[in-house]
Amino acid sequence: MLELTESAQKELAAYFEGKEKSDIRVYLAPGGCSGPRLALALDATTDEDQSEEQGGFTFCINKDLLAQVEGVKIDLNHMGFMVEPNVPLPQSGGGCSGCSGGCGTN
Repeated sequence: MLELTESAQKELAAYFEGKEKSDIRVYLAPGGCSGPRLALALDATTDEDQSEEQGGFTFCINKDLLAQVEGVKIDLNHMGFMVEPNVPLPQSGGGCSGCSGGCGTN
């Protein structure tokens, strides 16, 4: 279900240092121009979720969403966590041209 890179695991360990660990939810967030995207949040696992432990952390994802994306990879870049689905999410909007006036307009 889940692949957690070493850099993402280290960042999570640093975040939880000195704190009690909680479950980490993979969820579908609104994505603006590019459509929905996967993101992370602290949230308790429910009966509607699949959960998995990776790197000392418990991750959960809605079973229907997991069936759609067929797994995720959690990595880290200069902007933060990247949550990439194994099966790409359908894109909505028109990219830059779908956002109030397009790219680079004020």
